[in-house]
Amino acid sequence: MQLPVQSQSALYAEPWEADAGPEVLAELARAADQAGFAYVAVCDHVAIPRRLAPAMSTVWYDPVATLAYLAGVTERVRLLSHVAVVGLRHPLVTAKQYATLDHLSGGRLILGVGAGHVREEFEALGVDFDRRGAVLDECVDALRAALGPDEFPSHHGKLYDFEDLGQRPRPAQARVPLWVGGSSPAAVRRAAVRGDGWLPQGDPRDRLPAQIARLRRLREEAGATGPFTVGAITEPLYVGEPGWDVGRRTLTGSPEALAESLRAYRAMGVDQIQVRFRSRDVGELADQMGAFGAEVGPLLPRGPGEV
Repeated sequence: MQLPVQSQSALYAEPWEADAGPEVLAELARAADQAGFAYVAVCDHVAIPRRLAPAMSTVWYDPVATLAYLAGVTERVRLLSHVAVVGLRHPLVTAKQYATLDHLSGGRLILGVGAGHVREEFEALGVDFDRRGAVLDECVDALRAALGPDEFPSHHGKLYDFEDLGQRPRPAQARVPLWVGGSSPAAVRRAAVRGDGWLPQGDPRDRLPAQIARLRRLREEAGATGPFTVGAITEPLYVGEPGWDVGRRTLTGSPEALAESLRAYRAMGVDQIQVRFRSRDVGELADQMGAFGAEVGPLLPRGPGEV
């Protein structure tokens, strides 16, 4: 699940999050760990321009620091960047940070990456916004090398060129899962041919089957093999009858009713779903997470990514 507090866009943040801090993040990460969620996810923006601040807010915790903090208060749950805008940083820097995170967490990292969408961020950091797709493509290739088993990785590309530079510690995992985010044609292609998984950005249910079919076709054409995890972001959820206005898009009802609705994702070919719960305070959210883990999760098919 995507954790609250660490990013507070007006599109999804609840009012209570504005006054929450690291102790709340830790409490909810522990709740996710205990309830059986497969991962906790955090977002990435370096800085938000003033023109976008009313909609996006300026609250965006750094993903590496946040996931490292959460690794220290959890035991099992995996740690996902959804998504790291890796084109804003040199891949050797990114590799050093995330390899260390994977090492310290005992191999719990899932590296989710995306192209980004805020022009001013790229301009401030000296990265070509209009070529961000090509930048991400090469970053993914460079990260494959830099997060691999070799102490002295090498990559020779148009934008980045390195060899004979050692980095330790190495990741605990032999292969860090790399999931590519985005729903544009370019992002879907990138996920298919370069990634270990796909993180759509809120595609409605009726769009997913065509996207997944294209993903599979592209992988077949590219001769891509190996495990691949297809994701989806569900509608907002509330287990039970809320008794307050949770919005008409929110799925509510009994555990059985919610499970029946969510099983439709597996029928489309989705391996893991990312969920978000409506809540009025941290206690209600923790209760919702516990109820989902105990009463809804067992009724869902388990896949490579679980929930």
